Amino acid sequence: MARVGEYRIVNFHGIGEPMRELEPGEADYWVSHDRFLTILDRIASHPARERISITFDDGNASDLLIAAPELRQRGLRAQFFVLTGRIGKEGSLTADDIRTLIALEMRIGSHGVGHRDWTRLTANELLYELESSKAQLEQICDRPVNAASMPFGWYNGAVLKQIRNAGYRAAYSSGGGSAKVEGFLKPRNSVRSETADSWLDDVLSGKIPFWRKLRNAARTKFRV
Repeated sequence: MARVGEYRIVNFHGIGEPMRELEPGEADYWVSHDRFLTILDRIASHPARERISITFDDGNASDLLIAAPELRQRGLRAQFFVLTGRIGKEGSLTADDIRTLIALEMRIGSHGVGHRDWTRLTANELLYELESSKAQLEQICDRPVNAASMPFGWYNGAVLKQIRNAGYRAAYSSGGGSAKVEGFLKPRNSVRSETADSWLDDVLSGKIPFWRKLRNAARTKFRV
């Protein structure tokens, strides 16, 4: 069971039929419209609903077209991590879409500019990903953007330090487990196209298996 001060984060990517060409392996993280609704219903009716958070990565058009209306219908909110390099491109959110999400009481975070492994970037390249995306999103949203999610969930000490130095207050990974309310690093549980009900039950109830915690730890890359 989850401890006091901990909560679970359920992370989505795309919903329904993709409206753009997907990257290799990306299709594994898209879920059908019906499956998405089933998962939202499970979250909305769960007795520990107040300890479950929802996020979305990549800034897909389905965030506004499908996810936001269904979230609102169930009284749920979410945080959307946007790739600024895709804003306005086919199948992705536009600047107006992002402002609409804000008006719907959703939150916006950065997923960087391009979908790149931050542990493989030079210090200057990573700084660009963090600062440029933050500045662009803050201009669009007209409010601070204080959270970043790391592409592929990969990170190391240098990445976390750069995220802090760029002015973010939270860094979201995707290796699984529970997140601490006051923690800077926020592990998330990413839904896949083949996600089983048993997995979802464990995540929502905070019964995170030990092997999944090990997997989360393994997402750290000890690169200089």
